Amino acid sequence: MIYKFVLGVAIAFFLAAFNYPQLGPYLLSSIYHLYPDGLPGVALLLLRVSVGGLFILHGYPKATHLRQWADSLKTPIFLCFLSAWSMLGGGLFLILGFLTLLATLPILASILYAILLHLMEGKPFVAKDPYLIPNDQYQGPLGKGEPPSWEKAWMYCAMLIAIAVLGPGAYSLDALIFGR
Repeated sequence: MIYKFVLGVAIAFFLAAFNYPQLGPYLLSSIYHLYPDGLPGVALLLLRVSVGGLFILHGYPKATHLRQWADSLKTPIFLCFLSAWSMLGGGLFLILGFLTLLATLPILASILYAILLHLMEGKPFVAKDPYLIPNDQYQGPLGKGEPPSWEKAWMYCAMLIAIAVLGPGAYSLDALIFGR
C-alpha cells in the first residue's frame, strides 16, 4: 500500500507542476473538488465512516488468517495480503477522511476481484432468501446463513465509487488539508 501512496502523491504533484490544479494534490482527496458541509457533509461523513468501519471489520480477520483465506479462494497469498491490508488501511483512512480517493481505489480493486470470483463460480447477483431455501440445500457454517451471491460486493462498489467521486465532505482531514 505504501508504493501505491507514493505513486499517487508523485503523480498528483507532477500534474500540479503543469498548472492543472484540478488534477493536482486535490486528486488525492476526490474526483469532485468541493467539500460540502451541512447536511450533505454529514451524509458523506456517515457514509465514509460506515464504509471504513465495515472494511476494517472485513479486513482484520482476513489479515489474521491470511493463509486460510488464500487457500479457500485458491488465490495467491500475496494478492490476499494486498487485499486484506488495503481493507484495513483504506478503512482507517476512510474513517479519518484522509487521502480519500487513494483509500478507495485499492479497496475497490479488491471488491471488483471478489465480484469476478463470484461470477466465475456462477453465483447469482441476489440469492434466494435463506428461509425460502429447503434445509437440505443450503446451510451456512453455523446453520442458517446468507447464501452466496455478489449483491453485497456490488453495493460496496457503489458506495466506494460515490465516496471517490463526491469526496469526503467538509468533516474530514482532506477538507482540512486541501479545502479551499
